[in-house]
Amino acid sequence: MSNIENLMLEHLKKIQAELAEIRQDNAEIKSRLSGIESGVARITRDEAGNYGEIIENRHMYDKLSERIGRIEKRLEIAG
Repeated sequence: MSNIENLMLEHLKKIQAELAEIRQDNAEIKSRLSGIESGVARITRDEAGNYGEIIENRHMYDKLSERIGRIEKRLEIAG
C-alpha cells in the first residue's frame, strides 16, 4: 500500500472510532432521557392524584359547612 492509502486508512479508522463513541453517547443520552420521561410521568400522575384529593376535601368541606349551617339554623344560632 502507498503512504496515501495508509494515511486514508488511518483517518477512516479514527472516524469509525469517533462514530462508535458518538453512538455510545447517543445511546446513553436516550437512556437518560427515558428515565427523565418516566419521572415526569410519575410526577404528573402524582399531581393528578393530589388534585383528586383536593377536590374530595372540598366536597367534604362543603357538606360539613352545609350541615353546620342547618344545625345552627335549627338551634337558632347566628352563623
